[in-house]
Amino acid sequence: MSWSRPELGDWSSTAELTQLQRAELPRVLAQAMRSPFYAARHDGRSVPRDAEDFAGIELTTKQDLRDQYPFGLLAVDREKLATYHESSGTAGDPTASYYTDDDWADLAERYARKWVGITPSDTFLVRTPYGLVITAHLAQAAGRLRGATIVPGDARSLATPLPRMIRVMRALDVSLTWCNPTEIMMLAAAAKAAGLRPDQDFPALRAMFTAAEPLTEVRRRRLSEIWGGIPVVEEYGSTETGTIAGQCPHGALHLWADRAIFEVFDPETGALSESGRGQLVVTPLYREAMPLLRYNLADDVEVSTSECPCGWKLPTVRVLGRSGTGYPVGGSTVTQQRLEELVFRLPGGYEVMFWRAMAHADVLRVEFEAPDDSRDQAVKELAELIDRELGVPHRITGLPLGTLVPREALTAQRDILKARYLFGEGEDWDKAVMYA
Repeated sequence: MSWSRPELGDWSSTAELTQLQRAELPRVLAQAMRSPFYAARHDGRSVPRDAEDFAGIELTTKQDLRDQYPFGLLAVDREKLATYHESSGTAGDPTASYYTDDDWADLAERYARKWVGITPSDTFLVRTPYGLVITAHLAQAAGRLRGATIVPGDARSLATPLPRMIRVMRALDVSLTWCNPTEIMMLAAAAKAAGLRPDQDFPALRAMFTAAEPLTEVRRRRLSEIWGGIPVVEEYGSTETGTIAGQCPHGALHLWADRAIFEVFDPETGALSESGRGQLVVTPLYREAMPLLRYNLADDVEVSTSECPCGWKLPTVRVLGRSGTGYPVGGSTVTQQRLEELVFRLPGGYEVMFWRAMAHADVLRVEFEAPDDSRDQAVKELAELIDRELGVPHRITGLPLGTLVPREALTAQRDILKARYLFGEGEDWDKAVMYA
C-alpha cells in the first residue's frame, strides 16, 4: 500500500487542511478495523466509516496498548512488518509499536521536516539509543532519505563514550547532531573536559536536533549559546507515533496536522477540542501496521490555532510534560519546567549546566554545579528568582564541578564488552564470557 502524502505547505488554509484530514479518515478507519483490538471494540456496534462517525470514537489509552501486547493492534500480516519497537517505559510498562516499509516512508519524511534542512553534505551524529525505542532509527532513516552521512553514536553503547564522541565530532566535521537536551549539555561538558571550547572548536557544527525532554525556551537559548549560537531545533513525538511536531524558524513547535489529526482532551470534563490546554490526542493518517484512533499520549500540552509569523498553516503546541508532574511545596506547586526556566535564567557566564531538586512539603531543595568563582553569586541570584517567581521556602546549595556529573563520566574511555575465555596469570578470570 502506497499513499500520496502531502508535503509541508501543500495547502493554503486551515480549512483546506481540515478537508484533507476528512478525506483520509475513511481509509484510516477501515485499516484500524483490521486490527484485533479495534475489531473487538466495535464488535456488535456500528463500525465507524467516515468523518461523521469519528466524533463518536472513544480514546485509545496507553493501558490499551499494554493490554494488547504485543500484536493486538496489528492490522497487517506479520510478513509485512519492517521493524518492531517498544517504548522506554518511563511512565509505566513499555508499549509495543511496529511499522511497515510504507509506514517508515512517512516516519522519515516527517522527521526530515527540519527548517535548517538535512543535506547530502551533512555528517549527522545520531546520539540517541538504538535499542528497542524508535528514536535513533528514525533519525538514521531521515538522514539517509536526505543523503546525509550517518554516524551511529548510540548514547547507550559502551563503544561510544563521551570522549570518543567529541573526537568523532572534530575528526569527521560533524555538522548535525541528534540527542536529548541533557546529552547536549553532556557533550559540551565533555568537550570542556578535553580542553576544548564548544563555542569555538567545532566549526563544522551548524545545528543540533533535540527531543525526548520538555524543553523551555530559556534552556534552548542557553544550549545554543554554549555551542556558539547555532540553532537547537526541537521536535516532539513518541515511539508509538514517530515525530508529530517540529520547530519552525520562529521557535514554535508546529503539529504535523497534514499527517495526523490532533485533539486536546480535558480529563475533568471528557471534552475534546482542537485547541486549548489538556492532554494531546493523536490519530495518525498514514499508519498501516498499527493504526491508532484517538490515541491519548497523556502529555499535558497547550495547543493554539493562532497564526504564526513563519506562515505555516499548522497549529502550534507547547509541551508541558506528563500529567501529574507538579509537586506541592509550602502550599504551592512546583514543576520541573518552571524551575528549569529559573535555573537557566542565571547568566551564562556562571556556567551552570547540571542541577537537581527535591520537593519536600515544607521546602524546595535545589543543588547545582558551578565553578568556584561564580558559585556563591549563582546561589544568591537563584534564591532571589525563586522568592520572586515561585514564593516557596527553599534551600539552595552550590556544588563544585564534578559533583553531580563526575569528571570520569566525561573523560573515561570505557572498555567494550567482549567474550574472553583464556587469561594469563594474575588476570581476573572472574570476568570470563562477559569480559569488561
